Amino acid sequence: MRGEGRAHPDALRLNAIAPYFTMFPLDFPLSVLEGSARPTERVLDPFCGRGTTNFAARLLGLDSLGVDSSPVAVAITAAKLVGPPLEAILQEARLILTRPAPKEVPQGEFWQWAYHPEVLEELCRFREAFLEECSSPARLALRGILLGALHGPVYKTASYLSNQCPRTYAPKPAYATRFWRSRGLRPVRVNTLEVIERRARRYYARLLPPRGAVTLGDSREGETFRSAQEKFHWVITSPPYFGMRTYVPDQWLRNWFLGGPDAVQYDQSSQLGHGSPERFVADLSRVWQNVAAQCVDEARMAVRFGGLGSRSTEPVELIRESLRDTPWKVEELKPVPPAPKGRRQASAFLPRGNRSVQEYDFFCSLG
Repeated sequence: MRGEGRAHPDALRLNAIAPYFTMFPLDFPLSVLEGSARPTERVLDPFCGRGTTNFAARLLGLDSLGVDSSPVAVAITAAKLVGPPLEAILQEARLILTRPAPKEVPQGEFWQWAYHPEVLEELCRFREAFLEECSSPARLALRGILLGALHGPVYKTASYLSNQCPRTYAPKPAYATRFWRSRGLRPVRVNTLEVIERRARRYYARLLPPRGAVTLGDSREGETFRSAQEKFHWVITSPPYFGMRTYVPDQWLRNWFLGGPDAVQYDQSSQLGHGSPERFVADLSRVWQNVAAQCVDEARMAVRFGGLGSRSTEPVELIRESLRDTPWKVEELKPVPPAPKGRRQASAFLPRGNRSVQEYDFFCSLG
């Protein structure tokens, strides 16, 4: 990977602090920026997801801003931009675990099967503490660690806090409860502090200088960027692929941990419109216009985009149409080489037997 020489391999582990769907590999933003971006230049990602672009900028010593409408994405990105001492994270975890019993603990069959009652109570302690205050580097890192450990597979050495689960997206309650019940899979009493310590040592043992910022907002709205005090020179991003509507419900457990409801939500109002190609293109065009207004003259933009086989629309045409009436000009279009073993960022969310669509990198200039 280009750029690895700039950071110790242990430091690169932080990019994987929490599983998150539809993320591009770290070498994509690194390959765009390394050798081209000057030390004083700034990077923007209007669909930052888990913050891979921002983390790449941090590795290269560049200032960056990530924007996302998902609180989960913003929290994960924030954890990748701070550099608290390892002991500060562990001390914060120990302190929170001594808090009084939480005021609210979700009830119901799903929660009884998903977590051991003592683990659930501890999670609620952390949840309440973060809702009261989560601005210090130690708390931002600790919150990211717990988001990554919130649900996942059951191993001999506990790495996740839940009963048997997917780790990238949260299971739907009715299906998960049937699954656990039919197999007699009761949640075990996991040592929460031990899980935190193992993960903290993995992700924060080697410190990086803190750099970059992330904000919760809708990139379709110009006001989202009002806090940006300086212009950007680089934009590196990957918008949600047309037809991917499950961002909100698939992250419902992590969203609950961040203060959301304890049930699956299906509201898509904060997402790009997927009702028709025309609506999608119009929304995306608003983003490109807003982003252009935040950039210096001759700024560069790299966009990775693909599609779902269930949709008849061609991803190349969607992006070209979204850029048509904006200040951005497409300079180069490159197909993305196939990922190892056919894995790609949307594969986990394609129905079985559904064909994948080629991904492309668009390289654009402003002006």
